[in-house]
Amino acid sequence: MTKNDVQNESTPKAPTQNNLKRTLKSRHMTMIAIGGTIGTGLFVASGNSLSVAGPAGALVSYTLVGLIIFFVMTSLAEMSTYIPVSGSFNSFADRFVDPAFGFAIAYNYYYNWVVANATDLVAGGIIMQYWLPNVNTVIWSFIMMVIIVFLNLFGARLYGEAEFWLALIKVIAIVAFIIIGILVASGAVGGTKYGFSNWNYEKGPFVGGVTGVIKVFVVAGFSFQGTEVIGITAGESSNPSRDVPKTIRSIFWRILLFYILTIFVIGLVVPYDDPNLVNSDIDAIAKSPLVIVMEKAGLKSASDIMNAVVLSSVLSAGNSGQYITSRILCSLAAEGKSPKAFTKVSKQGTPIYSLAVGTVIVCILFGISFIGNQIVYEWLVDFAGIAGFLSWAGILFTHWRFRRAYILQGYDLKELPYQASFYPFGPFFSFFCLIFVVLSQGYESFLIDGFHASDFIKSYSGIPIFLVMLIWYKLKNKTRLVTLAEMDLETDSFIQLGFPSVRNEKSSWKETFMSLLS
Repeated sequence: MTKNDVQNESTPKAPTQNNLKRTLKSRHMTMIAIGGTIGTGLFVASGNSLSVAGPAGALVSYTLVGLIIFFVMTSLAEMSTYIPVSGSFNSFADRFVDPAFGFAIAYNYYYNWVVANATDLVAGGIIMQYWLPNVNTVIWSFIMMVIIVFLNLFGARLYGEAEFWLALIKVIAIVAFIIIGILVASGAVGGTKYGFSNWNYEKGPFVGGVTGVIKVFVVAGFSFQGTEVIGITAGESSNPSRDVPKTIRSIFWRILLFYILTIFVIGLVVPYDDPNLVNSDIDAIAKSPLVIVMEKAGLKSASDIMNAVVLSSVLSAGNSGQYITSRILCSLAAEGKSPKAFTKVSKQGTPIYSLAVGTVIVCILFGISFIGNQIVYEWLVDFAGIAGFLSWAGILFTHWRFRRAYILQGYDLKELPYQASFYPFGPFFSFFCLIFVVLSQGYESFLIDGFHASDFIKSYSGIPIFLVMLIWYKLKNKTRLVTLAEMDLETDSFIQLGFPSVRNEKSSWKETFMSLLS
């Protein structure tokens, strides 16, 4: 590898790798990403998406968001395979943009996942109420929190194994649903042939027109959040240069196909004006679109089966979220942006104090659900949604800076373990789409039925929070933008850590095929 002498010995170095253990395999990373992504967004919000945008409108929205997240993932993969550290893109934002930007991105992402964890546990408590309605939902949320903490206490390996099996349950359930749904649509099961009749029903495939597509665009974005988890796991991957690119190649298509096929099947069987969709919310989970399809197939106890699947998805998503929050806080402590005590790890490699703090915050958030499950759920979803979009945009901006510095300093692009796809056009497309999504989330607050302060706060509160964190840290520490010439591209690089680049290795057709299945 060669580089120009624009980077000299006086260039400041980034904090080095922390002591987390590298025990995650490719299959663990794949299921962690699936577990963190496929959850209540698909099982719960898909019904609302269909009723708002119609079958084709929902399909278009989910497909576009899938394209956006693909470029986000490839940008993150390029950085995290080159510098495979825990904390991932918040560490990169610190090194490649500005320490203040890294601080804001890190705490924004931490906030995003803490809120998302609480959202899932609120949903899980209400799901349990379907079977035991007289038990307070907070009790069930607390029990699930205990299970999740237990799985996270014993290091990445046990966590990865647990997440593998929890995510596998979701995958099997979704595959079974897609098969059954296609059979129902064709008339082979259930006795009624639906075909594309719901696409031609009254308002047709696009119910809300452009407005409907935009509204579902936001919901779809929330549903896809979690795919970026692969970048976080790079710091505990046994071979990040090999496993991260391999996982990226397979996970995107799996998640996209699961979402697209599920939305497509729902649109074939369930009309957009089904009363269960129009009135759907977290309390009506027994009548989610997946349950409706199963009931039309003539399957008994469909509600119980689907509620059980949704419950397992809540545990899976919560398990992933708790892993992520503990690693982010540990990474922040290593960089001096949170108390040093959070760097302490157990013998199993778990950042024990970081895990404890995240647990307390999540318990406080789901504990306020006594004021009304639906109210708390909706607000938490909106808060997590805007934070997630800001995180994705931050990843793309950071990658743009990284690539410019990499070229300026004389490094050879061929030496990268992984290169982002369709750079720069793909990442630029995703970045500007994300900015549009963030700014359009609360447009209804202004354009429909007058100004609504509550909708405005839910949609945009994340933006000032992000800006306040950035400005406060910048003023307090007098940070400056890292110049391209002084950017540290050596500390904790895959070469320094001793991982070989496998980019140019040739795989047999059998290995290529198996990599898509593994």
